[in-house]
Amino acid sequence: MSVLECKKLSVGYGEKVVCKDITFGVKEGEYLCILGENGSGKSTLLKTILGLNKALAGKIVFDRNKAQLGYLPQQTDIQKDFPATVKEVVMSGFVSKMGIRPFFKKSEKELAYENLKTLGIADLLNVSFKELSGGQQQRVLLARALCSSKEVLVLDEPTNALDSRSKNKFYQLLSDLNKNGTTIIMVSHNLEKVIEYATHIVYLKNTMIFDGTKQEFLESDIAKALNVGVN
Repeated sequence: MSVLECKKLSVGYGEKVVCKDITFGVKEGEYLCILGENGSGKSTLLKTILGLNKALAGKIVFDRNKAQLGYLPQQTDIQKDFPATVKEVVMSGFVSKMGIRPFFKKSEKELAYENLKTLGIADLLNVSFKELSGGQQQRVLLARALCSSKEVLVLDEPTNALDSRSKNKFYQLLSDLNKNGTTIIMVSHNLEKVIEYATHIVYLKNTMIFDGTKQEFLESDIAKALNVGVN
């Protein structure tokens, strides 16, 4: 069953089209990675899917029963110095679901703690977010995204500022979540980890030029040009 479909989509800013003719679907349980050169429209596509940017053409179709989205954007310097505890940051993932309700439910507090335990950072509950390492901060932000939705996670270059060891741990966490049923849609430039973990690939270059399984990507001319492929 498709969780999300993009049909003849054009994305960009104002009247400027960054990428066009984007057509692909994401099925429940897939791990889709969006690849492309800098400026190809990867992050713009994610923001359009999330409703942060308006589509310039085409349409996006959600299965609304499945597509509550948890979002982990690229981290900024301001976010790194955010003056709040880990608990406060993670609980903010519920805000979009609260409406006019002023307090968190007991079930929400329990879920937040479970997400922290799943990601191995429950002991950091009352620590200031800005005092954490880069890897710990990304786990906290992932826990926040999981409070928004465990069904579908949307991630934009989630390991950009991490060292090699932290990157490996983070990708393993994503893989474990995916194996437990979370659908993942991610932009990444880390081709090695994409090849290791993703199930499906979309490749952008002003237009969408590839959509298929990881195996199909490995056998494509694009993979050959990028010096990856089947041994």
